[in-house]
Amino acid sequence: MHDSMAIPKLPSLTQPSVKLSVIIVSFNTRETLRYCLELVQAELRRIAIRGFSSEILVVDNASTDGSAQMVEQFFPDVGLIRSAVNLGFGGANNLALLASRGELLLLLNSDAFLESPVLIHLLSCMDLDETVGMLGISQVGRDGSPQPSARRFHTLWRDACMMTGLAELFPHNRTWGRIFGGLDRKWEFASYRMNVDWIPGAFMLIRRILLEDVGLFDPALFLYVEEVDLCKRANRNGWTVVYLPEYSVIHIGGESAGSINSALDSPPSHQVVLWRMRSTLLYYRKWHGVQAWGAAALEIALYRLRWLRNCRSRSPQRKTRARHALQLIALMRQAWRDTHGGRISPSQPW
Repeated sequence: MHDSMAIPKLPSLTQPSVKLSVIIVSFNTRETLRYCLELVQAELRRIAIRGFSSEILVVDNASTDGSAQMVEQFFPDVGLIRSAVNLGFGGANNLALLASRGELLLLLNSDAFLESPVLIHLLSCMDLDETVGMLGISQVGRDGSPQPSARRFHTLWRDACMMTGLAELFPHNRTWGRIFGGLDRKWEFASYRMNVDWIPGAFMLIRRILLEDVGLFDPALFLYVEEVDLCKRANRNGWTVVYLPEYSVIHIGGESAGSINSALDSPPSHQVVLWRMRSTLLYYRKWHGVQAWGAAALEIALYRLRWLRNCRSRSPQRKTRARHALQLIALMRQAWRDTHGGRISPSQPW
């Protein structure tokens, strides 16, 4: 178990004063945030006609691009919370969750765009089935390409399948897909309603009473796997996490999520990869104990194999892959030192 910053609990309200709180965290996303808010406000006007009250809370994570000023100028009815430092995804959401008044809580990325009439249907779904604690929908790129939206908890085997490409060998075979399918459910093509392990944080509709029960986001996780950890705690306490594929949200950020390692020649890319590795080790230590060592060893072994496969080539592309493999090994070793093997979360902001 990593050294624990205490996980805050959401205080119980005698009677939530609005049906829905929409919570958006922004870090230097002025223009996408503005578009996101315009769509959200249009949707909230539609649900108001059906009798659903709502509020919008925006947390500005110490942006320097004028995002907070834009919200104040163009969206005076939006509750703006300014953070003096970047609190990461979980920490910033926690600020807004503690200030929220909703019976239902929608966490929405500033680069995730609602389409009508998704919201009214989802609110109805939650009202009709009180066993659902958390709800996710299909996330797609601007071109409609699907993004991973219905996921399974991390294990060393599933992570290995994803990193080695085994998960792509039998994408639609139900038998082999279940074995080699990695974190995603490609063998099912996620085409029908199902209970899942976890849903991505770009769009999460959550019952307030779930967070009163299991707590908010773990503040030890600055960025990455925060929603996995939250869903793990919900699962442990008997809550159901449901995925509905018939509804979708456009998520721009997910379009480039798989390309981080392809641009390792810039310090920002190094930083993002290091954050992901730190969070991986913290998560594994918290939920799987000594398997944190296995998670680090797995990545280092695979990067070493990549280096061996490419280091003697004269091809510029393969030489670059070999160099990147060595950089990734160094970053994982640094993440191990920074977190004391997943036991300690470094001082934040990372």
